[in-house]
Amino acid sequence: MSRPVPRRPEYHKINRDLLVLTYGALVAQLCKDYEKDEDVNKYLDKMGYGIGTRLVEDFLARSCVRRCHSYSEITHIIAEVAFKMYLGVTPSVTCNNSSKNEFSLILDKNPLSEFVEELPAGRSSLCYCNLLCGIIRGALEMVHLAVDVMFLQDRLKGDSVTEIGITFLKQPEKKKYRRRK
Repeated sequence: MSRPVPRRPEYHKINRDLLVLTYGALVAQLCKDYEKDEDVNKYLDKMGYGIGTRLVEDFLARSCVRRCHSYSEITHIIAEVAFKMYLGVTPSVTCNNSSKNEFSLILDKNPLSEFVEELPAGRSSLCYCNLLCGIIRGALEMVHLAVDVMFLQDRLKGDSVTEIGITFLKQPEKKKYRRRK
């Protein structure tokens, strides 16, 4: 008789669930430590930035994505590959202007706020999931793309969807490579 092969646990699902459960406790502790919502938002963004600068290496190694040639391509890779890989959701992407440097990621379901019913009383300007903005900004800056990332809508604040706005701040440089003779 052959032995049954032990199944490997789904580490990404375990990691995602662990993040979701502990994230609420982290935000609650930050709300106790800081009186102003702006300070909590800045700290969450700073934490996210640090995560993003490290996460981009893992993403590039595991996803095998090729070089992107437009902001639209970059935004679609973030939505369809990165969000799916790390959070298990795929946001929809919309372009917000004619110069094609402003995009929105629209999440019907935000995993970080899965177990949150409402924001704490007196914390109306708290961006609960601001960590995501920092992660996106940190990861893109590591590949030399300056961006501004912010929440445009949030279900926790009564909006119908969660929307993250990404604005690319400068045009990518077109490098011309010469062949060596």
